[in-house]
Amino acid sequence: MPKRVALLLFPDVEVLDFAGPFEVFSVTNELNGGALFDLKIVAPAPGPVRARHGLTVVPDHTLESCPPCEILIIPGGRGSRDLLSQPQVLEWVQQRADAAELVFSICTGSLVLAKAGLLDGLTITTHHTAIDMLTDLAPRSTVDPTKRFHDNGKFITAAGISAGIDAALHLIDRLVGPEAVQRTIREMEYTVQK
Repeated sequence: MPKRVALLLFPDVEVLDFAGPFEVFSVTNELNGGALFDLKIVAPAPGPVRARHGLTVVPDHTLESCPPCEILIIPGGRGSRDLLSQPQVLEWVQQRADAAELVFSICTGSLVLAKAGLLDGLTITTHHTAIDMLTDLAPRSTVDPTKRFHDNGKFITAAGISAGIDAALHLIDRLVGPEAVQRTIREMEYTVQK
């Protein structure tokens, strides 16, 4: 059975935060006959989501209609700050994270995980402009901006924007193996940064 991947989108989400990991999981899946992942785009409300710079995306599900997932992805962007004051979104993230095998944030998506109380005791990161905010939201965590991503087992946090691609490839290595990573980066014509 393919692992279901739920990717949360919201107004003013950073495009590469979600599109980079989406591409990595999608390309890996395609190169493996579509048998590995079932990607679903989820939004807090019905209807199209307008991302940063005007890109509009039509989600597959709302929070209420989203089926259970093994992998939860929370991207960032300016709109992530609005989620911090939306109890229904934070509760959904908590519930889905509790049931998921892996929870992966990109950029300021880590602020949402921190506000939901999910990062205590972990070494984490975010976009360089939000380090102080993450430190305030996660006082029992170690905020380390020196790496592109931190893998804490179940929770993976990536730094800003393009770092999500490298963290997603790291997850593919964990889930599928190094050969799948090599095939994916060859198909994407991408050079991994560490």
